[in-house]
Amino acid sequence: MIKNTKKSTQPFEVIKNWNENDYNKFINYLISIQDMKYKEFHSSLVLNSKYEMIGIRVPILRDIAKIISKSDIEDFLKYTKYKYYEEVIIQGFVISNIKDEKLFYMYFKKYISKIDNWALCDSFCSSIKIIRKYKQKYFDEAVKLALNKSEFMSRVGLVMILNHFINQDNLYVIFDTLNKIQNNKFYINMAEAWLICEMYIKFPKETKEFIKENKLNEFTQNKAISKIHDSNRVSKEEKEFLKSFRKKI
Repeated sequence: MIKNTKKSTQPFEVIKNWNENDYNKFINYLISIQDMKYKEFHSSLVLNSKYEMIGIRVPILRDIAKIISKSDIEDFLKYTKYKYYEEVIIQGFVISNIKDEKLFYMYFKKYISKIDNWALCDSFCSSIKIIRKYKQKYFDEAVKLALNKSEFMSRVGLVMILNHFINQDNLYVIFDTLNKIQNNKFYINMAEAWLICEMYIKFPKETKEFIKENKLNEFTQNKAISKIHDSNRVSKEEKEFLKSFRKKI
């Protein structure tokens, strides 16, 4: 149970079998624990989303999702709507807890089509558990998504790779994928830069060679180098060396 210290004194508890009325109560509960200061802060970071933001911190949303995952998940997802940012992010956390792979994949495909901002993307992709058992399937899926022309479909693929698939065996497939993207959309390029930074930290030798010669656009290349420069896991000497590979815009 999650006790609310804001407006409502009612805790959020497990609902075993969901119906429309239960789902409406769930939405009312979310509204009752609204944090206006957090809403003001977070809405300034999540721009141009079609979903209305209530204002609830992510750890609380994760805890609510854990409780919902103890109920009939399919029942819950049958009644879900897409009005509020928080209900959508909770849906993602609940889907990420599904243990049946076929069922997960069905809801995974539906859910990623609803993602329209970086926060929904990143919170969901980092939470997926079933990937550990089906690594090759979801690595192939992530690569396919990364090459999608849609800004947030591509970001889903890139963030999945970043969170789950940076290892020696995948390095050159990832480098090849990054070269093939050829897309100037902001949230794709930022995810590429973030991915390259993490790859550099884990595999500096191989990633350095990629940074030296690639098909990245100027923004992505330079942003990746900036992110590496900001890391405290990279030496000053390496940071200075990488500056010489900034591309002129």
